[in-house]
Amino acid sequence: MQNQKKSGSSWTGYAGLCLGILLIAYLFSQVDLQGAVERISLIGFSSLFILLPYLGLHVLESIAWFMLFPGSTVPISFFKLLKIQLIAETVSMTLPAGVAVGEPLRPFLCFRFMGIPIPSGVASVAVRKLMLGVAQGIYTVFCAVAGFSFLQTVSFNMLGFGGLGYIMIGTGIAVFLIFLTLLLLLLNGRAAQKLHALLMRIPFKRVKTWLFSKESGFLDTDVELKSFTGPFAKRLIPIMLIYVLAWFMLAIESYIILTLLGVKISFFQVLAIDASLTMLRVLFFFVPSGLGVQDLGYIAFFQALGMHDYLAYGGAFVLLRRCKELLWYAFGYGIMFYSGVHLQDAEQVSKKKA
Repeated sequence: MQNQKKSGSSWTGYAGLCLGILLIAYLFSQVDLQGAVERISLIGFSSLFILLPYLGLHVLESIAWFMLFPGSTVPISFFKLLKIQLIAETVSMTLPAGVAVGEPLRPFLCFRFMGIPIPSGVASVAVRKLMLGVAQGIYTVFCAVAGFSFLQTVSFNMLGFGGLGYIMIGTGIAVFLIFLTLLLLLLNGRAAQKLHALLMRIPFKRVKTWLFSKESGFLDTDVELKSFTGPFAKRLIPIMLIYVLAWFMLAIESYIILTLLGVKISFFQVLAIDASLTMLRVLFFFVPSGLGVQDLGYIAFFQALGMHDYLAYGGAFVLLRRCKELLWYAFGYGIMFYSGVHLQDAEQVSKKKA
């Protein structure tokens, strides 16, 4: 049963990778590559500033994650959490269906590097993931409101009908409510136990035997989740604000790139574009790093914006963003292998929970 699930996940991931490669190949067949390279060459050493927002994003997420360990009896190292953040995010963003590997790595590496019990690590990762979703909903609504007139203006060119601003506001509210509901359900103190009971209904003896052997791990996770309620719950608000600020790093990165390229565009317009394409990337979650999907989306927005020579500027923008990612992902894998971490280590999480 587990092998079938793993095969299905791998099939989806590799299909997403193939789709991304096809889309990026199509994009580069359309853009003005010569013009793009010429515009990039004019930036010079200022292009190093493009690397900073991504670092800021990881630092902010690590600060918020650091704050999500209520009353831990084990010393929590911020720099070790930052290392885990870089490793897990690199795996999640680069491998086919990488999230299925990257997220389980977090609690395992917390145990390996700091001795944090697996249930405590699982609880923090689960709360972190849902808080990121709530923060994305808040971020999307803010960006859609800030760039509402822009979204409405480009709506006909982008979709063939008006209302993109309303769609983004509605989407942001829906995401916020869905993840907030899931977060509240998770923190009710019996979420893991209920999940275990639900999974026990699967009509396969081997699966039931495995789940029965892991029941104590589910119960321990519930105990850890209870620590997020009561007085600690007040700390979730500033943590949420940090996660919202982390989302802004993506738009800041795009604004820096476009400013360095000499594109005249307001920050509110960049916010609206970034929030829209971040949501689009969520829909194509099976494509590693949104390869090709977001890139074509940016080109479409630049065209709808009426940007002069958008194929050259768009190509330069995409090249700079992807080169930035390659550098950071190479750095992430460097830290990973230097730390002696292997991809198959995620599979050992269940063994530690036994």
